[in-house]
Amino acid sequence: MTKIERLALNSDLLRAFVAIAENGHLTLAAKRLNRTQSAVSVQLRKIETALNTRLFQRHAKGMTLTSDGEKLLPIARDILADMYRAQALFEEPLRGTIRIGIPDHYDDMVFEVVLAEFGRAYPEVDIFVTSGCSSGYATAILKGDLDIAVLSGREHAGGELLETEATHWVEGERFETDPEKPIPLAVLDRGCWWSKLPVTALSQQGRVFNIAFKSESFSNLRCAIRAGLAIGVLPARAIQDGMRTAPANRRLPPLPALARTLMVSQQAPADIARAVTEALKAGLAAHPG
Repeated sequence: MTKIERLALNSDLLRAFVAIAENGHLTLAAKRLNRTQSAVSVQLRKIETALNTRLFQRHAKGMTLTSDGEKLLPIARDILADMYRAQALFEEPLRGTIRIGIPDHYDDMVFEVVLAEFGRAYPEVDIFVTSGCSSGYATAILKGDLDIAVLSGREHAGGELLETEATHWVEGERFETDPEKPIPLAVLDRGCWWSKLPVTALSQQGRVFNIAFKSESFSNLRCAIRAGLAIGVLPARAIQDGMRTAPANRRLPPLPALARTLMVSQQAPADIARAVTEALKAGLAAHPG
């Protein structure tokens, strides 16, 4: 096989590679791509053959990037993002209204970057965004109150698996605590699974803690953590300057990853919904958690 013949890359192969890299497992990547695991495995073999290298190390619990895979990942993300932008140049102008629900910890990236770029690309589309706790979004989709929603939860909750994101114990950069005293904890006051996560994890480990800060606002939660008032749990993408993941010597319990599910109403305007979905996927690929 010649070098030219080997370099038969295409967007489907690159999307499969990025999905595996971001999910760390063929099964999760297949769910995200709405394909079978065997089909994604075939795509991985094709791209590794095309590049004549191994991109992943296989382990009992999943897959991690090799050094060559680490080199390819940012390039693949850039290519996919450029392809989306090129396609948008020649599409018929979209007109209409779309109502989108996103988790509030998506504000910094999805709202300020992805949806802002979408608005510039499609100036004749009116975008109405609901940002907050996503626990009610599935009902809003079914009732027709939202056209598109991103749901956060411990497990894939129907719809399309958009991504999985690691969660971390997070503290302010100058945070200090006495290991002999209860752990000061910052939590959301919403009553959903996400709010209960840190309390459940510490209780199962038998750790003593004290809820030092509670708020319904995700933004306020991050402020409390950054100010050093308490330790909290955040998705990887929500960690900001002035914060750090808690060091290993705190011996905090492991945390499950979050599943992001994309749901689209059957009543949503199809062309606009499709464009928003593509923009979300491209944006998340370019700004991984």
